[in-house]
Amino acid sequence: QLRRHERPHERWAAPALEGQRLISKLNPFPGMKHLDVAGGTGDVAFRVVERIKSVSHRATQGTLTDMEEDTHIYVCDINPNMLEVGKKRAAEKGYNEEQCLSWVQGDAEALSFEDGSMDGYTIAFGIRNVTHIEKALSEAYRVLKKGGRFLCLELSHVDVPVFKDIYDIYSFSVIPAVGELVAGDRQSYQYLVESIRRFPKQEKFAQMIQEAGFEAVEYENLVGGVVAIHSGVKL
Repeated sequence: QLRRHERPHERWAAPALEGQRLISKLNPFPGMKHLDVAGGTGDVAFRVVERIKSVSHRATQGTLTDMEEDTHIYVCDINPNMLEVGKKRAAEKGYNEEQCLSWVQGDAEALSFEDGSMDGYTIAFGIRNVTHIEKALSEAYRVLKKGGRFLCLELSHVDVPVFKDIYDIYSFSVIPAVGELVAGDRQSYQYLVESIRRFPKQEKFAQMIQEAGFEAVEYENLVGGVVAIHSGVKL
């Protein structure tokens, strides 16, 4: 499970390019039931909502459809502080929580949602902090409907030789030092670097997703592998 003592700066939000690519692969649609895990700050959920609104309004010239009213995005996070950040951001954006967004405190390894209840599942920069990745993947598979899509955006392993050497020096030496200088917290940033190194490489993680039952498993490296998007479908 995610560490309960995390502070906001220890959890990455999806940057614009990576976040847009994740949503593009998810291809949200009106009436969708979607679960975003470890997404308490709302970054991915807000993107999903906006994409669905955009698709729906283009198709109906701005009229609210029954399908759009059926849309529901669940944001699940083990850390209540993260959820409070997300709720505050949702209020600032003018979202009606009762209509399309629900905030749920929960564990990625033991989700409270019913079997086959979700059309989509995303987890962005969160699965690296899960204690038992296999359990989280199994739960993702369980809660998805047949045809449901699994998408994971995560810091990964650089696959460009020269870039890899530079990135290793930067991550092991520069990132912890910057964390100490800017946030006065070298330990958290050191943990960030070490957790990336412990996380399975792209091929291995893809194999783990397949072993959880997913089909059509693939991954896409972004920024030379600094970040990767893994995806799979429940058939």
